[in-house]
Formats: sequence, C-alpha cells, structure tokens
Amino acid sequence: MTTVASPPNVPPSVAPPRPVATRGPEPKPAETGVWVAIATISMSFAALTSAMVVRASAAPDWQHFRLPPILYLNTLVLLASSFTLAAARRRITAVSVRDGLPGLYVTLGLGLLFVTGQILAWRQLAAQGLFLATSPSSAFFYVFTALHGLHVLGGLAGLLYVLRRIRRVVPAPMTALGAATLYWHFMDVLWLYLLLILIIRV
Repeated sequence: MTTVASPPNVPPSVAPPRPVATRGPEPKPAETGVWVAIATISMSFAALTSAMVVRASAAPDWQHFRLPPILYLNTLVLLASSFTLAAARRRITAVSVRDGLPGLYVTLGLGLLFVTGQILAWRQLAAQGLFLATSPSSAFFYVFTALHGLHVLGGLAGLLYVLRRIRRVVPAPMTALGAATLYWHFMDVLWLYLLLILIIRV
C-alpha cells in the first residue's frame, strides 16, 4: 500500500493591518473664533485705510495737523500690557494660577489706562480746534482711534471673563486664556499700524 505524504501545514496568510488614519489636533473653538474676528477686523481697517488714502489724494480740503503727543505714551502703555499678559500666561498652568494673577490684573489696568489716554488724545485734538466734522483728516483720526478703542474694550471684557473663569474653574481654561492673549497681541499690532498710517497721512 502506497502512502502519500500530506503537504506541509502552511499558515494562512494574514492580511497586513490597515493603517490607522491619524488626526491632527482638534480645532479649538475659542481660538478659531478669535482668528475669524482678527480677519474681519483687519479687512474693516484695510477698507478704511483705502478710503482715507483715496480721500486724501483727491480732496483739496485735506488738513494736516500735529498728532497729540500722548499717543506715543499710550503706545508704550499698550505694548507694556502685552508683555505683562505674556508673562502672566507663562506663569499660569492648568492646576496653578496664583502666580499669574498679578500679571492679569496689571494687564487690565494698563488696558484701561490706554483707553483713558486715547480719550485725553481726543481732548488734546479738540483743544487745537479739530473735531469730527472739522475736516476729513480729523474725521478719520477720530474714526480710527474710536474703533480701535472699542475693540480694546472688547479685549478687556474678554480678559475679565477669562480671569473670572480662572479663579473659579479647575483646571484653568488655558484655551480661553490663549485666545484672549492672541486677540490682545493683535490689538497691539493693529494700533502700531494705525499710528504709522496716521503719522504718514495726517
């Protein structure tokens, strides 16, 4: 009787595992909202800048005047507030906020000081006899500084909201703090841009 050798056991082929799709970090709603706000504000001021350039080049009644000197002090105050906010953010962690609270309070104080300084700048301009309706150049000055001041007040409201949450919520809302910090730094950059435009054009 002839025996037939059975074929060797061959392990079944195993399909290679499918690569698992990896996602990047999920978008953070607070920061996304701030970026949308930054884009919107930037386009608004770009449109106003274009209108000012066209008006200045086409109007014989464009009146040049000396900017209120307090604007330069206000600029230093706003820049200082960004440094104090950045320092406060570095000291705040999700489980420890005490070291960063003084920096947040100082930032809020400097922000209010900046807005107060802008109001004083309007009073200095009015002392020169320049009001909103005096000339196109003074009108653009008031519009630029008022709109920026309103956005700074919005940033202060955001910082107050973050400060309230930081003191009451554990862990600390680091995403909200990062969004507020981003917006505040943008206010600095925007003001430097506006100041440069005003120096050149008025």
